[in-house]
Amino acid sequence: MSQPAAPTPFPWREVMAFGLGRLGWPPDAFWAATPREIGAALRAHQRADADAAPGREALHALMAAHPDA
Repeated sequence: MSQPAAPTPFPWREVMAFGLGRLGWPPDAFWAATPREIGAALRAHQRADADAAPGREALHALMAAHPDA
């Protein structure tokens, strides 16, 4: 019979950097949030990052519409 895998420690450093740094939540809001709420914020933030960069065609259209002087 195999041994169960050791539990992975909770990534406090990364979660705190995301909540307090990237999202800019004040400490009281961060510490009042549940893990489920922090996870939802992370998923929403990841989707926003994925959609943030325009494609080549959209970039060329923006450059044509707003040329540098």
